[in-house]
Amino acid sequence: MYEERKRWTDNPRNVNWIVRGVFIAAAVLILFDLLYSKHPHFGMEGIFGFYGIYGFVACVALVIAAKGLRVLLKRDEDYYD
Repeated sequence: MYEERKRWTDNPRNVNWIVRGVFIAAAVLILFDLLYSKHPHFGMEGIFGFYGIYGFVACVALVIAAKGLRVLLKRDEDYYD
């Protein structure tokens, strides 16, 4: 019948390269934090890697909030029938 075309991301080796590339890019960006002088408005902004840590914590908080909202907004499968 219909044969699905194989994509380049179906190969686990390619996915591993993508994941490694993302980790390397994140590490390089964190290390760039050492190369410029900061002018923080608040004391915490001067911490090494603050913006990376802040972004990660904010992303985790959004995921946790979305899971909580799912409990409130979820409907049965045949809700609209």
